[in-house]
Amino acid sequence: MPDDDEHFLEDVGRKAALKLAAQRDDTPVVGLGLGMFGAVGWSVAIPTLLGALLGAWWDRHQPSSRSYTLIFLVAGLVLGCANAWRWVANANADIRSKSPRP
Repeated sequence: MPDDDEHFLEDVGRKAALKLAAQRDDTPVVGLGLGMFGAVGWSVAIPTLLGALLGAWWDRHQPSSRSYTLIFLVAGLVLGCANAWRWVANANADIRSKSPRP
């Protein structure tokens, strides 16, 4: 039973340290979240739109049985999603590196 008490006390201490660190941190969380939400959206939307525009231009200048508009749109979407994933992963790593270790 004493082993369970020690784990409980460690958990309480760790959570208390996290709460105190969060109270000391004056970063506006709501604004940061909304800003990241918008940035991630644009990081997906811009490559997708650029891919669609490039594909439409290609289709006009090089007629083919394939739709390059669709091909470049999907390529832009994949590129944008990969960019957003990298950005969120870096932000998450940055947040975790700033959190206190128990």
